[in-house]
Parts: sequence; structure tokens; C-alpha cells
Amino acid sequence: MRRAVSMLMVFVLAGVLAIVPQTAQAASDAGGLKYTVTVSKFENQSNWAGQWSLGDAWGTVMTDILNKSGKFIVLGETDMRTEAMREQDFAASGRTVQGPISPVTGQMTPAQILIKGVITHAQSTSGGGGGMALGHIALGGSKANAEINVTMYMVDSTTGQILASTSVVGKSSKRSGGLGYANGSFAVAGSGYKNDNMGKAVESAVAQGVEWMIQQLPHIPWSGSVVMLRNGQVFVNRGQREGVQAGQTFILGNAETIRDPGTGEVLEEIIHEVARLQVSSAREKLSICDVISGDYDAIETGMKICLP
Repeated sequence: MRRAVSMLMVFVLAGVLAIVPQTAQAASDAGGLKYTVTVSKFENQSNWAGQWSLGDAWGTVMTDILNKSGKFIVLGETDMRTEAMREQDFAASGRTVQGPISPVTGQMTPAQILIKGVITHAQSTSGGGGGMALGHIALGGSKANAEINVTMYMVDSTTGQILASTSVVGKSSKRSGGLGYANGSFAVAGSGYKNDNMGKAVESAVAQGVEWMIQQLPHIPWSGSVVMLRNGQVFVNRGQREGVQAGQTFILGNAETIRDPGTGEVLEEIIHEVARLQVSSAREKLSICDVISGDYDAIETGMKICLP
């Protein structure tokens, strides 16, 4: 009897334990200079169809894992931002109570990077794996395999250019047990015959995709701008939210944009150095900097900052 109980516990634990995907960066490593990103709906070009939308699930999981990575400023998906704009328009119509908590226009954070992609292949198989009955207790086994292939892109929201692209493959294979009640000619299993494993494959692929995105960050230009000058100090529009820390240094200067004369495409942006700044105080959305080299009187609002 004790052996039977031990077997029951093994099956039950196998059915309820789940592996939560982890990005390559632990929470303690969160920080560094961050970019605002938003996830667009991934187009499902696979032949997989289930009780839930594969594209919607991908967006939900990716938004969640991006946020937990601590490496990005994650904005709501397109539908969330659309609903926010509707609330703003509703409040602006004068039909709502007006006050400091009322949503206002002109405050939404723009995305610097858009995350887009296509689900090219998805396959899920599942079925019963046999079982047995011990008295009135039914033990049922099941196995499931799932695979999803996705091509994803990081897109510059200003130029529309693809900054980087990759393909990821998420797989999940799980065997679980079901615990039910058996009596004579019938048995009812608690876990059911079908065990859809596609959700875990999506999580695996998303975790790989987020890890890849983190690896691309050093290759993507990061910049900010001067918003105010006061008492010999320079205020810039990048703060703790973007990962800026006290003691960090920036180049400050006038930005020169080089464009293709035929297409108008931006080829490169050059910062002509006027001064160098060191962050003395980093607040949530801005930083206060001291000038450590260059001419303070030559600094103007709107000038750009970038990494040395």
C-alpha cells in the first residue's frame, strides 16, 4: 500500500510541476542603459489552431518576460495602448469627472524599438500513455510534445529599419500522470486524456528570443537630450528608469544627421562634442549632471547626449 501511495505522489507531482523559463540575465543583474520597447502581434502563418490564439499568447508571454528581465522599459501591447488612448479621448470629451487622476493626452511614452515577428511553424501532439487501477484509485499517464518556430525582428521605430533579426525554436516535452476514481467498468481521470503542451513551447521560444534581444543591446545606439540648464548643471531626459546611475559619463553635443540625397534615408548621426557630463543625481525620468570638460555656456537645450 505504501508503494502504491508513493507511486501516486510521483504521478501527481509530475502533473503539477512546471518549468518557468529564465532569461540569461538574473534579476540581480538588472540595470544598464535601457530602451523602450513594445511587442506587436506576431502573425501566425503556421497551420496550428487551438482553443487560444497563438499570436496573442506569444505577445502576452513576451511582454511579461521582457518586463521581468529588467533590461527594457516595456510598453503595453498595441491593444493596451489603443485602449489607453480611448480613455484619454473620453476624458478630454468633458463627459467624465475632471481631476488630477484623469488621463491626459500627450503623456504616452513612445517606443524606440518595435518587436515584430512571424510564427512559421507550430506542431503539438498529445495522447494517453496508458494507466492502471489500484482498487478504486485510477492512475493514468499522458505525454505531450510541442514545437514552435518563430522569426522575430527588432525594428527602429524612427526609421522603420530592421536593427536585428533571428529565428528561435521552442520545444517542450512533458509526461504527466492523472489521478482519478475507478469503479468496475469506468474510470474518470483528473488530468484528462489530452495534455496540450504548446504553451510551454511558446515560453521556451520567448525566453530564447529575449536572451537574444539582450545580446543585441550593445550594438544599438543609445541617446538622450538636454531638457534644462540651471545653476551650472545640465538636466537630461534619461534617469533611473533607463538605467542611468550616479557617476556615469556622457558626451554632449550637436547632432548632425547624414542622409542619402537620393532617398532621404538616415545614413548616420554624428555627435559633435561640446562637453562631457557626469551624472551627480539620477532620478526616475531625468538625471542632473555636472560638466567635467568643455564649455557650459555653449550648451543648449535639445542637444544630444550619448555614451563615450
